[in-house]
Amino acid sequence: MMEELVGVGAVTLLGVLEQAYFSLQVIYARRKYSVSPPATSGPPEFERVFRAQANCSEYFPIFITVLWLSGVFFSQGLSSVCGLLYLYGRFNYFQGYSESAQGRLAPLYFSAKILWILIGFSAVGIFLTFCRVYLNVDLLQELCSILGLF
Repeated sequence: MMEELVGVGAVTLLGVLEQAYFSLQVIYARRKYSVSPPATSGPPEFERVFRAQANCSEYFPIFITVLWLSGVFFSQGLSSVCGLLYLYGRFNYFQGYSESAQGRLAPLYFSAKILWILIGFSAVGIFLTFCRVYLNVDLLQELCSILGLF
């Protein structure tokens, strides 16, 4: 079982490292713009870095949850690819927001779409597993037999 989830595990680790990188960028911005903790306001350049990190942190638990649900119940491979795309989108979001408030929008929409795909994969996977385990109905097998694929 563990070998089957190595892709999702690797994406999770990359996500944790990305979050650490974002946090370090806030520390560097605090030093650069002389904003001492616990203050969260300062020059616009600092506030954009701070908000970009905070926004990424706010979405991270949702991402990790649906990444694992999708990987366990739907497809580890597709979930891992979507996870990498999400992390790429979040990195671009952080970079874009750090430069300008407008720079965050395209990567925000991209990563949101990937997140919704993972939510969809999770829902479908959980539904199919529920039907198979508790209702003793394998909907995928039924569908394939109806379509003549088996």
